[in-house]
Amino acid sequence: MFGARCLLRILRSCSSAPCPRHNPAVRLSVRDALGAQNASGERVKVQGWIRSVRSQKEVLFLHVNDGSSLESLQVVGDSSFDSRELTFGCSLEVQGQLVKSPSKRQNVELKAEKIEVVGNCDAKAFPFKYKERHPLEYMRQYPHLRCRTNVLGAILRVRSEATAAIHSFFKDSGFVHIHTPIITSNDCEGAGELFQVEVMEGLFKTATVMVLSNCSEDVDLCHKFIAPGQKDILEHMLKNNFLILCICLPHPPDLSISYTEAVEILKQSSQIFTFTPEWGVDLHAEHEKYLVKHCGNIPVFVINYPLELKPFYMRDNEDGPQQTVAAVDLLVPGVGELFGGSLREERYHFLAQRLARSGLTEAYQWYLDLRRFGSVPHGGFGMGFERYLQCILGIQNIKDVIPFPRFTHSCLL
Repeated sequence: MFGARCLLRILRSCSSAPCPRHNPAVRLSVRDALGAQNASGERVKVQGWIRSVRSQKEVLFLHVNDGSSLESLQVVGDSSFDSRELTFGCSLEVQGQLVKSPSKRQNVELKAEKIEVVGNCDAKAFPFKYKERHPLEYMRQYPHLRCRTNVLGAILRVRSEATAAIHSFFKDSGFVHIHTPIITSNDCEGAGELFQVEVMEGLFKTATVMVLSNCSEDVDLCHKFIAPGQKDILEHMLKNNFLILCICLPHPPDLSISYTEAVEILKQSSQIFTFTPEWGVDLHAEHEKYLVKHCGNIPVFVINYPLELKPFYMRDNEDGPQQTVAAVDLLVPGVGELFGGSLREERYHFLAQRLARSGLTEAYQWYLDLRRFGSVPHGGFGMGFERYLQCILGIQNIKDVIPFPRFTHSCLL
């Protein structure tokens, strides 16, 4: 009995004694690994895709990137790691020691102890080739893969920073961010029955274009749908991929021309336009770009557009016989229209008359209610966010600043 108790105590003490173990590898992103201040042989684990492979007689060099940084992490291993599976584009996991690099090209490198291929990639079939500069038009064919290129990686990072900066500016100015309804052609996760959105001539045509446009020249306005619960108050609707904010519109700066002046400038031009400029006809991109160049290739405000061109909610200037509304567009070099906005018609009787002439008073009584119950003078504008990115990045085609663009004959995702 005594011997059994002693044996039990010995077993308990043995089980509680610490066993020698290797320190587990700490998982790091490529960005964190590159930013390590004191790399002195810590065991780390990095996951990512191979951006380049260089095999020498006794040393293997890999550059690995996981999307957290434009810069890749250099992985160094001995020739025993060389494998046909280690190809450009494959995903892998590397464990090893993070050490200071002897090369001036990078501060640190990962000395590999273990390399495991997670996902194979046939480099010959992969649409993007190592050390080859692919045109944006070519990359556009592979929207699901092009984000793994440096060019799209850089564009998406600028897009992210621009989004954060805009939201930060308005938040700091006391605005509240809301999510407005969007047009969709999908019955999202069985949310409910879909119904068609019709394009009405005249009164609502321009407003409907505002709602549906992304790449406006490619959108088929007659076949879009809206999901139940997403019926909107037109005035507060969000352009797809556009930022809409209702604010008081300030007076345009000195560098502005009226729509009437703009049409006269276009008529007097020696340039041949695809669309002939006429008063009462909307300005096209070719007209907008010409006006910017005519004014010195700097941003220009165009104000006071014809009433018939604009949505019913824009404020009447009461300036007959050529009736105009208090609307403004900001035109910028290389893009054309970047901002569009107006003062809103806050006067009940003006709205009531315009709706009555169209026979829509009963259907849009809710809109009149917004003016009956405590309305105030106000305005709003919309910014083409993708056009803004085009402007600051110098990118010609809007499809190349949209993560997953949809356009005519191309809706891969």
